[in-house]
Amino acid sequence: MRKHLILKLQGPMQAWGRESFEGLRPSELFPGRSALLGLLGACLGIERTDREQQQDLAGSVAFAVRVDRQGQKMTDYHTIKDAREDYRGLKSHDTIQTWREYWQDASYTVAVWNNEEPAISLETIEQAVKQPVYTPVLGRRSCPLGRPLFEAILSAESALSALAQIGINQGVIYNEEESAGAIPLRKRDVPIIHQPRQFSTRTVFMAATKGAPHVSE
Repeated sequence: MRKHLILKLQGPMQAWGRESFEGLRPSELFPGRSALLGLLGACLGIERTDREQQQDLAGSVAFAVRVDRQGQKMTDYHTIKDAREDYRGLKSHDTIQTWREYWQDASYTVAVWNNEEPAISLETIEQAVKQPVYTPVLGRRSCPLGRPLFEAILSAESALSALAQIGINQGVIYNEEESAGAIPLRKRDVPIIHQPRQFSTRTVFMAATKGAPHVSE
């Protein structure tokens, strides 16, 4: 049996970034690895410049995310200055238009567990989630929590078994553990710690629990 930390991500708005080029900031269907590491890092008080602690955290944990309620997508319009130089047409003007996507009234259940020989224990993360050093947000600073992150700490054979013990267990699950019948997907959401704003890919396994709606990528 393995211990799992169960988190609930609920709020009026959430934004989970995917590949973007300044002009369009789309939101992923679920919080990816980079987003979840950032969330736990804020709770632990890990500074953005502390590459060693960021690496320790990244090597210590794995995730599975269940989409309990996808919610409705909202797009927010902005004009911004000083965008990245690779944005199309930036050299011809200083101010660009940008569209940022959010999920309204979405809800996710997240299972977190330790990898072998973790530098940061699940118990330490549990205490940080209950008493965060920095205020956690749901992807962006404009997306506050609608309830505390902590839901439970429990033992189970797998992440799927752990999630099955929480709530009605209906929803699409994106899991770092392979399971029978799950569909492998490639996601570019693994932060390269020593190269800011650079990401590598990983495989996640998508499985739909009973009664879950169909999700297309």
